[in-house]
Amino acid sequence: MKETLFLLADLWMIFAGYFYGWRFIRRYGNYLLGLEWMVVATSGSNFLLWSLLGANSGSVLYDVAYFFDAFSRSVGITLILIMGLMKVTHRYKPSLGVDVGVFAVATVAGLFLRHFHGADLHTDRAAFSVAVYYVVVNLLTAGFLGYFVKRLWTAGAKGPAIWTGLVTAAATAIAITYDFFPLPFDDENRTIFYTAALATWGTQGFVYFRAYRALHDRNANADAKPARATGAIA
Repeated sequence: MKETLFLLADLWMIFAGYFYGWRFIRRYGNYLLGLEWMVVATSGSNFLLWSLLGANSGSVLYDVAYFFDAFSRSVGITLILIMGLMKVTHRYKPSLGVDVGVFAVATVAGLFLRHFHGADLHTDRAAFSVAVYYVVVNLLTAGFLGYFVKRLWTAGAKGPAIWTGLVTAAATAIAITYDFFPLPFDDENRTIFYTAALATWGTQGFVYFRAYRALHDRNANADAKPARATGAIA
C-alpha cells in the first residue's frame, strides 16, 4: 500500500509539473515558472524510473536524482519561483539573459550541492551548513509567498489565497523535516516522507498556477478599465 501511494504521489507531481509548466509558457510566456515546473517533473520522472529499477544507490539515476533535488531546493523553488511570481506581483519582466543566467546558477548549484546529500550532519559541518541553507532559503521564499497570499486576498481571490497559504505551510514543513527531523516510524527508504513530499510538491505546482492565474486576470482587468474609460470619454 505504501509503495502504491508513493507511485501515485510521484505521478501526480510529474503530471502537475509538465502540464502546468507548459501552460505557464504557452499561456503567459513565463519561462521561469514554466521551465522550473518542468524541471520538477523531470526530477519526478527520474525518481520514478530509479525506484522501479530497484532504487540502487550505485545507479547514475541516483546521482541525477540528487542533482535535481539540489537544483530546486537551492535556487529553483526559491529564487526562480520568486522571480516568476513577481511577473504578477510587480509586473517584472526579466530579459532572456536573466532567464538563462538564473538557470545556469541553479545548474551550478545543483552540481555542487548534490555531493552533500546523505552526509552525517553531526560530523560533517559543510553538509550541516548546506542543510541549514536549504531551510533558510525556503523560509525566505515562504515569506515572499506570504506577501503573495496577501496580494491574492486583497484582489478578492480568497480561495487561491487560502490554498496557497496551506500548501506553502506544508512545503515548509517538508523542507524543515527533510534533513533534520526524519520520521521515526518511517522505513529505511523514507517512503512515507517522500510520498508526502512528492504529493506536496505536485500540489504546489497546481495551486501556484491557479493563484498566478487569478492575480494575472485581476491585473488584466485593472489594465482594461482605463482603456474602457478612455473609449467612453471619446
